Amino acid sequence: MKNRIRLTTEDRFVDAVVYITLALVFFLSLYPFYLAVVLSFNEGLDAQSGGIYFWPRKPSLENYSQLFSDTEWITAIFVSIARTVTGTAVTVLFTVLVAYGLSRRDLIGRKVYFNIIIFAMYFSGGIIPYYAILKQLHLLNNFLVYIVPGMLNIFYMLVSISFIQALPSELEDAARVDGAGDLRTLLHVVLPLSMPLLATIAIFTSVGHWNSWYDSAFFVTSKDKSYLHTLAYKLIEVVRRANIVTANAGADTATKIKATALSKQLAAMVVAVFPILAVYPFFQKYIVSGITLGAVKG
Repeated sequence: MKNRIRLTTEDRFVDAVVYITLALVFFLSLYPFYLAVVLSFNEGLDAQSGGIYFWPRKPSLENYSQLFSDTEWITAIFVSIARTVTGTAVTVLFTVLVAYGLSRRDLIGRKVYFNIIIFAMYFSGGIIPYYAILKQLHLLNNFLVYIVPGMLNIFYMLVSISFIQALPSELEDAARVDGAGDLRTLLHVVLPLSMPLLATIAIFTSVGHWNSWYDSAFFVTSKDKSYLHTLAYKLIEVVRRANIVTANAGADTATKIKATALSKQLAAMVVAVFPILAVYPFFQKYIVSGITLGAVKG
């Protein structure tokens, strides 16, 4: 207590300004999503009249009922889940395998590989050559168009190389003395020590897959393959079309269907954001340690 720093009036004033500013920024950042959640649990037709700010005026689960009874939305959710799980697993696998190989300083042609990787990271052929390559590989209107192009992420690979090289070399030497080969060393020595790295790559990759709509919009264009559209694309599509209950809808329809396209869109947005909010806090510590450890020799 004797060593406690005494705050002056000026210090207290500055602290108060900082805390008030942070509270205001936090409120402005959180409130739009909170309002979307509130509106998603309110009757859609009633929400159109406005005046809802902090809690539902007419609580209802009709929006979610309409959402989960729509086969297109259900299919889009399952496509997003399948894409996220498969794409994340494949990206983590190939990124770690390539990074482990390039982390070996005795790898033949290592500098050539690095030069090719750096060139590919900074220079791109553009969207037209990329589209032509996907067409030649028969990936257009194919579920694999979500997986194959992102199998190897160059940035994550470079971070992984730095991370693996920062691991104690004595552990790998001991494994080799015991007769372990490269694959066994990777599985039993490198990977157990690389959990922060793997978690970091997994969470960022999964968020990217879950939120991606660009490839679904431009590379899945066939009407016969519309079932391959992701949840993020469906949200963008609803925003673009702005489908709402039209004025010529009958009175019976308006009274029976209390959910609008906008309210159903808000419910879908909440469903889309919830998995990220639920998983991200558990991986936060791995993300911080994975990025910092991977930058030790960067």
